[in-house]
Amino acid sequence: MIKNVHGNTVDHLGEAIVAGRYGVGASIPPEPLLCLELGVSRTVVREAVKSLIAKGLMTTGPKVGARVLSEEHWNWFDPDVIAWQSKAGLTAEFLRDLQDLRRVVEPAAMRLAAERATAQDIAEVEQAFAGMKRAVEKGGDYVTHDLRFHQGLLRACRNRMLVQMSKVLGALLRTSFEISVMRQDGPRNSLPLHREVLDAVIAHDPDRAEKAIRVLIDGARKDIEDVLASCRDLPSLSLPARLLKIA
Repeated sequence: MIKNVHGNTVDHLGEAIVAGRYGVGASIPPEPLLCLELGVSRTVVREAVKSLIAKGLMTTGPKVGARVLSEEHWNWFDPDVIAWQSKAGLTAEFLRDLQDLRRVVEPAAMRLAAERATAQDIAEVEQAFAGMKRAVEKGGDYVTHDLRFHQGLLRACRNRMLVQMSKVLGALLRTSFEISVMRQDGPRNSLPLHREVLDAVIAHDPDRAEKAIRVLIDGARKDIEDVLASCRDLPSLSLPARLLKIA
């Protein structure tokens, strides 16, 4: 997606903060310097700072100006923050936190989906699964269909808060999926695990759905651990989704 001047300025400053170029408690460069460096107006810089404050990366106060906050204040459900962290380098701690979050949210969500999913919900998830299967068999964008599969199941919970969470979890889930497709035969091996989750929801069997998603999440965690142990470069979410290729 092409961003406007405001978005590019937010990205520039956000990436710098997440990458540690401005230390905790430090001030960003003064407005005139940023205007000159980025070729933007003071209004654009000020609006960008407001956006970063809303994302938890900065704070302002009388006589101290804008200061960088430590990462425990950052909004880790903000897709921009996730993308900046990905560009700066995914850490083992970040990936552990992601897997912990999935283990807390998704099993309970699958129970609700198994109880409440409508025919339309199931049809949308079936379409996403078909896209995953097609990517495995013929090559293509597996990650985007995988993301739609999980977000569709979260929407099937018919819970407004979980529906909102399905949106904010998008960048977090994509992180996991991008790493999984780096594993040889990772998508092919996980396909039947996804099918089991969907079949359990179709059968309206909450216990089976919870068990199936736990197996799937544990498999993703092993994939991440194996990729980390291999010292391979981790994916960047600033790039398009990785495509599967058929030899």
